[in-house]
Amino acid sequence: MTTRAATALIVSSQQAVSAGLEPLLATLGLTCRQLDEASALDELDSGTIEVVLVDVTSAVGLRLLPEIAREHAECAVIALTQANTTALGVQAVRAGAADFLCFPFDAEEVTYVLHKVQRGLAQGVDEPPPSMLVLPETPLIGGSAPMRALHALLQKAANGMATVLVRGESGSGKELVARQVHELSPRRQGPFIKVHCAALPDNLLESELFGYERGAFSGANARKPGRVEVAQGGTLFLDEIGDITPAIQVKLLRVLQDRQFERLGGNETLSADVRFVTATHRDLESMVRQGKFREDLFYRLNVVSLRVPALRERREDIEPLALHFCETLRQKNARARTTFDADALDLLRAEAWPGNVRELQNFIERLVVLADSPRISRSDVAAELAQRAQGQAERRAPKSVASLEASVELLASAVLGAEKRALEKALRKANGNRSTAARLLGISRRALYYKLAEHGLE
Repeated sequence: MTTRAATALIVSSQQAVSAGLEPLLATLGLTCRQLDEASALDELDSGTIEVVLVDVTSAVGLRLLPEIAREHAECAVIALTQANTTALGVQAVRAGAADFLCFPFDAEEVTYVLHKVQRGLAQGVDEPPPSMLVLPETPLIGGSAPMRALHALLQKAANGMATVLVRGESGSGKELVARQVHELSPRRQGPFIKVHCAALPDNLLESELFGYERGAFSGANARKPGRVEVAQGGTLFLDEIGDITPAIQVKLLRVLQDRQFERLGGNETLSADVRFVTATHRDLESMVRQGKFREDLFYRLNVVSLRVPALRERREDIEPLALHFCETLRQKNARARTTFDADALDLLRAEAWPGNVRELQNFIERLVVLADSPRISRSDVAAELAQRAQGQAERRAPKSVASLEASVELLASAVLGAEKRALEKALRKANGNRSTAARLLGISRRALYYKLAEHGLE
């Protein structure tokens, strides 16, 4: 049985850049390809790249970086620049890069940055798959009473400078609301920078937020600004704020109180010209009572609270959401014009959607990509709902050891055959794009590569 090594794409016309990076990336288990800017997007569309390193010392690379970060959010995107050009690195992060590296490259710094950004991609089940990542131009859809109330309060909150806490269930659209606060604010011309607080342990989260000085720790071989610095003049969005530890809570409280901070390993006090918007699906009041979240920090964060309603509370919005997702995802997946029959929309409105808008969007994408005709019928929706219900029931059902042992041989044969057929169908429907195929199957790209190798489908 073989497994596929993760692949890194170096986007640069300079051979010296590739020569300096390839041996360092190889030690991290990455195979490398180098392409110039003109060929990079076609290679990324193949869905086989995990890490993209873009040389932004050229104007072409800097212009290309936002498109790569936007269209291929399943990849870790890192900017490459010359030493002592921190400003260009900051510009690249504001344009969508997860981080930047300076050449000539240092082995420890490359290792540190790669581990950090790859860990950030593996954020867990609460994070949307790549096709669900919120783009700046995505509108807030819905004319229901709860959404009208949210719109009215959001407009008022956006006009000021107060810290905003966005609350709501997972998948309800908290990041989209946070972006709208920024886009409607006086700081709309500044950057909108996101940090997913649950994705990183304390040491990485602290350096991610506040930056570090050269020599602050192993791998810190140059001064690196944190997200607070990168967001200067704009908005810093701290997602899943309820997951930060007491140690980070103390440091964040100081920034909110005094608007000052120091880089890790440094003594210089810096000013934080940043508007903070945070989000959580947790009950922070309960966490405060249990001593798990600082009360003083909670009050600093909860100046203006925006609650995003669950989808079950605004069922009249399901139809416009479904039609919007159908059209945008049809275009994204290069499918022919597709729409819903009226009775198919009735079925969608009747569902509870515990995963909220994110679950609905994922469901619509499956329908669009797997559709065999221009119209999605009631029977198409019913079949997909039945498959979804079966999968949920199987995950909940207890399995006895005796029943598993009795059927293990039959299951092994059936699973292998079903897996191969499912892989082949997903690849056909995705026109060979492995990222899309992985989403259709509900697995990671790495798991997909493993299964393709196991079944001889590479």
